[in-house]
Amino acid sequence: MTVPLPVRDGVGPSVIVLPRGHWHTILDFLDEKFPQVSRQEIVARMQRGDIRDANGAAVYADARYRAEIKLYYYREIIDEIRLPFMEEVVFEDELLVVADKPHFLPVTPGGRYLQETLLVRLKRKLGIDALAPMHRIDRETAGLVVFTKQSATRGRYQSLFERREVFKMYEAWAGWREGLALPMIYRSRIEQGHHFMQMQESDSPSEPNSETLISLIDRAGPFGRYALTPKTGKKHQLRLHLAALGIPIVNDQIYPIHRPSVEEDFSRPLQLLAAQISFNDPVTGAPREFSTKIKLAGPTSLLGHRK
Repeated sequence: MTVPLPVRDGVGPSVIVLPRGHWHTILDFLDEKFPQVSRQEIVARMQRGDIRDANGAAVYADARYRAEIKLYYYREIIDEIRLPFMEEVVFEDELLVVADKPHFLPVTPGGRYLQETLLVRLKRKLGIDALAPMHRIDRETAGLVVFTKQSATRGRYQSLFERREVFKMYEAWAGWREGLALPMIYRSRIEQGHHFMQMQESDSPSEPNSETLISLIDRAGPFGRYALTPKTGKKHQLRLHLAALGIPIVNDQIYPIHRPSVEEDFSRPLQLLAAQISFNDPVTGAPREFSTKIKLAGPTSLLGHRK
């Protein structure tokens, strides 16, 4: 399918289907749909040709409203927060790009982040408009993310995760608890919590839908460094599992207690790292194995941490 707007500054166009409604012009609809953007700014974008229909025709301020047509536009964030952390490409060939993502950087655009995302940064840096993530990790988590370079092979790589044919190992600094028998396999049923930011473990007798192998690598005072091997990929699985065991990950602001903050503290990154990933390449058949270059904070800095 041909998209009427090209990738610009690493960002592809967004699309919206106009619903049935009372608006006289498309401008009226967009003004109501996006209250955070001034009417004058919407008009300016229309005049620049940054809003187009599915046929590629520019949509101007006097265009009559018609339900069920598609509009393509560039999403923009005014005064986007600049993140002072840099990603690093650790591998690239004709099929894949593997990057080390720093803490606090989102993988893909969403919410208050657009240009300051790993995907958009890499598209700009490498000049690859077709780049797409094979998987995702939390914004607070650092470490490896694998991207596909060709749209024709993207589905074959992404289906590896659906079939659970990808090995992933994380490292974490978390609390240490006397008497906790490790290594252990921890299973639970994870569901959406009461707060949209949190997941929770269900008390229902339903079958577990999450599983993590937890091993202790070493210990420093009240902290342990753990190897975490998830068999499943539920949202916040590792963070929730360690918190449920009474050993929450250092600097976790969501588990076991959600601590919302108006201003993010970049000096206290979540001590969770996507350290290794491996799989058999579905295109070439060759084994793929990648390791991060990032190191988590050592024992000296952790001893100053307050739970």
